[in-house]
Amino acid sequence: MAPSPKMAQDSLGLVSNCQFWLQKLSIWEQASTLETQQDICLHLPRFQEFLMQVYQSLKEMNSNTAVERVPIIGQVLTKSCWNPFILAYDESQKILIWCLCCLINKEPQNSGESELNSWTRGLLSHLLSAFRFDIKEFGVFTQGLGYEPVDYCPGVLENMVLSLVSELKESRSDGFNTPSRMAPERVTSLSRVCIPLVTLPDIKPLLEALLTYHGHGSQEILWPEFFEAVNEAFLLRKISLPMSAIISLWLRHLPSLEKAMVHLFEKLISSERNCLRRTESYIQASWLPQAACHPAIFRMVDEMFRITLLETDGAPEILALLQVFTRCFVEALERENKQLRFALQTYFPYATPSLATMLLQLPEAIQGCQLQPLQYISDLLREAVEDQTYGSQGHPFESWFFFVHFGGWVNTVAELLLKSEDDPPVALLWLLAFYYSPQDGRLQREQTMVELKAVLGRLRTLFRSTSLTATDLQALENSTTEARPAWRQLVRRLLLDFLLWAPGGHAIARETIALMAGTDELTHEIIGFLDQTLYRWEHLGIEPPRSGKLARELLQELRAQV
Repeated sequence: MAPSPKMAQDSLGLVSNCQFWLQKLSIWEQASTLETQQDICLHLPRFQEFLMQVYQSLKEMNSNTAVERVPIIGQVLTKSCWNPFILAYDESQKILIWCLCCLINKEPQNSGESELNSWTRGLLSHLLSAFRFDIKEFGVFTQGLGYEPVDYCPGVLENMVLSLVSELKESRSDGFNTPSRMAPERVTSLSRVCIPLVTLPDIKPLLEALLTYHGHGSQEILWPEFFEAVNEAFLLRKISLPMSAIISLWLRHLPSLEKAMVHLFEKLISSERNCLRRTESYIQASWLPQAACHPAIFRMVDEMFRITLLETDGAPEILALLQVFTRCFVEALERENKQLRFALQTYFPYATPSLATMLLQLPEAIQGCQLQPLQYISDLLREAVEDQTYGSQGHPFESWFFFVHFGGWVNTVAELLLKSEDDPPVALLWLLAFYYSPQDGRLQREQTMVELKAVLGRLRTLFRSTSLTATDLQALENSTTEARPAWRQLVRRLLLDFLLWAPGGHAIARETIALMAGTDELTHEIIGFLDQTLYRWEHLGIEPPRSGKLARELLQELRAQV
């Protein structure tokens, strides 16, 4: 059967790639110079992608077709199987085994197929025995590490690694330029040689020693590709590292920290939307909150959140992610330091120390009346945002960005305003208005507070009503249709809180939410609110039985709709 146009095109692409890599492999056969070793290390990730392409093609055809369409495939696989750098890198050895298995004929029909089977089995035998570290080919690594070639036996690699680790530690602790100190260029060379080996368990102590090694100069002496390889293997869970090594990696190579954040965002985007428990597990597993106990890493991570919030115009999903991250960070900080090693000002330089101390407590940590600390928080924020003592306003976004780290306080404000029989305190009205519309000026915010007070008055009347209906709440929501998006979001949030706390709210909750959730985006907003509420109650350990049961049922029903 003639190949389809697509198959023919794929074969041409594979042949072209094989020709390119065969030339490279021929050059790499003499990996005796540092330049050649460097070239191998730089190309290993791309070469592994090429091997996966070969495997994807081979598994779709029989061995005869493969040899016919790609005549040089045998040379490519042979040279790959005898290159120790390739075999050491990540999953390349495993992919090579897959490729060879595709070429085996289960029932050879002629001498040619029998010879192909014999050749394939020979390479498979070599691959399956090669990495017991007792082959002469591995001597190329010893030369790169500064040792003479030897015939390997089990245990030699381990002894070599331990010797190098010891030498690095001695060099790190030696403040004098003595002959025993490892030369910077040798450390650089060592980091380069380790690039294809980062996933080997025997090399792990050497990776940790290199990451925590600091020379006496101001220039970085480890290869950037070394940091990239280690970070990639760590993010993909192919290696584990102690916290000291993780912190050193991300402090010394900012692109690795940025990639760790991007990796976290990608995992969260691809997972179920509005599920904070899963979000928390991903964040904890990333080790970013634990590493952020170092102020420099926290500041860099925080800046990435800041940029993301600006680019997404304060998207609720990013706000929720920031707040969960902050909770994980605070818990890590408490585990590491009963008394803070670093002043809070080093983590939040744009906030006053007294405000940082108050917000870091989290509302659930304050026993008794929470109104007083909330008034104190409001006064400090308002002074920072609106005080014109020095002739100009403060920076509202910086104050808002700091405040939104601790979203639990906003939840507390909304609940207090709904449940209280007294007139709503101005301080609490200001906090809610500022949280939802930080860009407003003083006059606009004061007008928002007046409107907010009127909405709360109406909700309090409905709170006491014995004939509450969904249309009552719908009428209140519809009165905001011409208002700004942030104001409508605030009103919807108060209505949802009302449904969970009002005596008659449970009976009309489903009908009211059906009227509110007119679009997929509004449905996701309601799902997000319910998920955040349940997440907060779980952490507080105070989930109200009836409200909690209702919230879970509503959440499950809405998730089934989207």
